Amino acid sequence: MSIRVRAPATSANLGPGFDCAGMALELWNELEVSEAESTLVEVEGEGVSETPRDANHLGLRAFALVADVEGKHFRFLNRIPFARGLGSSSATIALGLVAACLWEGVDLDPAELLPLAARLESHADNLAACLYGGATLSWEEEGLWHARRVADSLPLAPIAVIPEHSVETIVARAGLPGTVAHADAAFSGGRAALLGAGLASGDTDLLTAAFHDRLHEPYRSLAAPILSQLQEKPARGSVGVTLSGSGPTVIVWGRHEETSACAEELTRRFSDCRVLAMPVAAAGAGVF
Repeated sequence: MSIRVRAPATSANLGPGFDCAGMALELWNELEVSEAESTLVEVEGEGVSETPRDANHLGLRAFALVADVEGKHFRFLNRIPFARGLGSSSATIALGLVAACLWEGVDLDPAELLPLAARLESHADNLAACLYGGATLSWEEEGLWHARRVADSLPLAPIAVIPEHSVETIVARAGLPGTVAHADAAFSGGRAALLGAGLASGDTDLLTAAFHDRLHEPYRSLAAPILSQLQEKPARGSVGVTLSGSGPTVIVWGRHEETSACAEELTRRFSDCRVLAMPVAAAGAGVF
């Protein structure tokens, strides 16, 4: 028996949607699981030197929530950069869960998988986008995470500017203050409302107005200097810029007809970074 599954990269927050909004991107990690005499873990691509080869692997921990990992060969192909704010851990969790469900013949939809996934990652914004695909909103109620996909695509093109250095989520969160000024909270709350409305309606003007935040981005900008540089001097054809998750990756939101020109300018300006134009992925984690 052998199965293959894939899971997309994700970008969370999208500016003011802190720990709530996310989107899936057309950059995919893969997992192949087959029978073996003993448990074997292979890893190719991104993060090879940083990934355990035993039951401590995050994908195996996710698999173990549904099925036994013993006597199986796990082969991971990673394309999503590690610790860059593009949801590599969420993709790994989703791969393990979806593969285990297929192995056991269990038909679980994303609404059932999300609470399982949240056992391994406490914030569901990346997880929801990875499992549902498209643009999603997630929220916690009485200790249980819920999510809805509010759009299959967006009227703007996300272009990722990915620095070489990494930022661990736990470190980025440690830099956030315990309280913020009422004016800043009101500002971000209003922009979050615009973001939700813009995602659901596909209104470019609402999204353009929404891509501003005072809740988390200002406190993470030291580790992501590209963010302020692009806010001060926008790239051609762009209407906004947001920090991707905890960073340091930045998402530049460009007009579709100017995506190529925008990406070319970003490549020139940030020659030490990877620049990837990645459409929103309508599909979430699953078989391919």
